Amino acid sequence: MEMTTVEVLNRGMECLVNNMGIVEAEHFITIVIREKFDYTKWQREYFDQKSPDQIHREAVEYAKNHPYQGKAKVIL
Repeated sequence: MEMTTVEVLNRGMECLVNNMGIVEAEHFITIVIREKFDYTKWQREYFDQKSPDQIHREAVEYAKNHPYQGKAKVIL
């Protein structure tokens, strides 16, 4: 079952607030709106600057520092 737009927005806002705090989350949203932020373009530019080895090292480091806690929601 696919999530509704409201559910996606609620989960996204919850993620931002939990990780950044309400003030920084609101600031982030303001920047995205003001700058007409293109996430796909940003991702492309961000990863084009990194080598495959660097991406791998960063992914391994991230996984080590953020171990899977078994909290993923599976939607079928």
